[in-house]
Amino acid sequence: MKTLKTLALLLFVCFSLSSPLQAADRELFIYIWSEYIPDEVVADFTKETGIKVNISTYDSNEAMYAKIKLVGKGYDLIVPSSYFVGLMRDQGLLMPLDKKQLPNLKNIGPQFINQPFDPENSYSVPYMWGSTSLAVNTELLGNDTVRNLADLWKPELKGKLLLPNDSREVMGIGLKVLGYPINDTDPVHLEQAFKKLKELIPSVRTFDSDSPKQALLSGEVAAGVVWNGEAYIANAENPAIAYLYPKEGFSLWLDSFCVPKGAKNITEAHLFLDYILQPKVAAKISSEMGYSSPNAKVSEFLQEEIRTNPIVYPGEADTARGEFLSNLDDATSQLYEQYWMKLKEK
Repeated sequence: MKTLKTLALLLFVCFSLSSPLQAADRELFIYIWSEYIPDEVVADFTKETGIKVNISTYDSNEAMYAKIKLVGKGYDLIVPSSYFVGLMRDQGLLMPLDKKQLPNLKNIGPQFINQPFDPENSYSVPYMWGSTSLAVNTELLGNDTVRNLADLWKPELKGKLLLPNDSREVMGIGLKVLGYPINDTDPVHLEQAFKKLKELIPSVRTFDSDSPKQALLSGEVAAGVVWNGEAYIANAENPAIAYLYPKEGFSLWLDSFCVPKGAKNITEAHLFLDYILQPKVAAKISSEMGYSSPNAKVSEFLQEEIRTNPIVYPGEADTARGEFLSNLDDATSQLYEQYWMKLKEK
């Protein structure tokens, strides 16, 4: 009996000593867009759960997709945009979610659930949505030089324009200025958009999807087509940088967290997802990043200057002119990519 008690005591001591170590060893590897999640949110999650979060970043869906497809492991969460969620799901690159571990998924607004790219959200958790539109330094260009997409072709912008390093977004500019849908698949229309954009290339100083606000704030460029969160931060530092929704229209997007097929830390991934689905946490993310949250309960935790800021939360009239980017078939995707490479040729 004494031997059994001693053994039980030894087992208890070993378990007590090993538990903190095991908790400290729990990790999560996230592959996400640059400057897309607040450090404070990550730190708070680690403090609450003991899970160490490792962040790696990319600057385009294409870069993320290529790495996941090539390597196939090393990350537990990724953040593709809507049309890439559909592509990666169809190619078997994503793992289905365990919704029993995501009770806070109920907080997502109904307009962001059950989208065509992922019916019933079997593979994706909406993270943030926003727009890609015009940012203009009115100190350098005045208030009337650039109001719409067609104005980007004005000679005043030669060598002073920034475009996103993204084939869909740039081709979308050409399509919209010609009056076509942003998800157009007509080869004739795509060729016309390419030729129109080729005329714009002399005005392009840089393609940047990493941190385009820096070029705007430094005065390196006078105008750009950027994500609204980048414009929000730039505007906060320099109110002369205006964010405009052109009459021709613009792109809208929804970024979602997904678990890639090679993920190892599945439980930790679900814990993180459910954590950021809390309205208070979602509000903190939206407020710092300057993007719109799909969380239906977020508004009560947002300060009025964020909730009413049209850069972060555009009005209905502006939103109505936006189009969400959707998935394309393989042949059309290849055509987009071919034109994209030709546009960037020296």
